[in-house]
Parts: sequence; structure tokens; C-alpha cells
Amino acid sequence: MIELKRLSIDDGNDIYNMLQEIPAEENGLINNANGLTFEEFKEWLIGKHADSEQIGIVDGWKVPSTMYWLYVDGTPVGFGSVRHFLTDALRIAGGNIGYGIAPQYRGKGYGNEILRLLLKEARKLGIDKALVTIHTDNAASRAVALANGGIIIDKTDERIHIWIDTA
Repeated sequence: MIELKRLSIDDGNDIYNMLQEIPAEENGLINNANGLTFEEFKEWLIGKHADSEQIGIVDGWKVPSTMYWLYVDGTPVGFGSVRHFLTDALRIAGGNIGYGIAPQYRGKGYGNEILRLLLKEARKLGIDKALVTIHTDNAASRAVALANGGIIIDKTDERIHIWIDTA
């Protein structure tokens, strides 16, 4: 069974351990929980939960964002987030949706599943079209975005910009 669960401040060791397996930075995805102690992770959860509740832009750049965990048969295998809206800077690098799958679960279709489910969450937030920005050398993520109905609208030396209808 595959399900998407919203981050909770009560999340525990299963999520913590999964986040330690996903690199701190890889292909443009930043995993700020990698390398934290468990106590620091619990504080991080509180901050991420607050991010989902914020209104407007904080510190001139930070927009509301909600984080989710992808579970397969009761085991967390990846994470993703949905930014509630975009700034001009996020339209260039960042987009509405980002996600990562733990290395041992890659190549099994879970990237496709998490993006599909995150698009549904984006729709619930009133986002009709979600932007995904992907490093040009990340062929797997590009394939996932296109498989979910994405349309490439721009390509630079660093990134591919793909819009996906959330309906």
C-alpha cells in the first residue's frame, strides 16, 4: 500500500532514519534533516510544521510550504514538499514541488508516485499548475515530471522548468 502522510511534530525514528539516508544535498534537493541529532530533528519538525501554517512571505523569501512522507507498506521511503505559492526567485530555482526518495528505494516507481500524490495536494491548496525545476543532468526526475503530464517550458544550462497541470 502506498500513501502520503503530512508531516507531524510527533513523527519519530522511522522518518528520522529515512532522512539520514537521503543526502543533505543532491541534484538540487536539500535535505536539512540529514546529519541532525534526533533531538535536533524533533525541533526541525516543529519548524517545518510552522512553515506549513505561515501566512505570506517571511524574511523576504520564505513562502508557506507543507512537507509530506511517502510510505510504502508502512515504511517511509521518501519525502516531498509543496510550496503554497511562488516568488519570482522560486520561479527560477525551486518551483512548487520538490521530493526525494531514499537511495535503496529508487528505480521502483516511487518518484512517480510521490509526485502524483504531491500534485493532488497542490490542487487542494488551489494550485492549478505546479512548477517543478530540475537540474539538467537529472534524467530520472525529468522523466518523472513528464510522465505526470509535465510540459517543458524553459531550459537553461542549469535547470529545466516544467509546468504540470494538477487537475
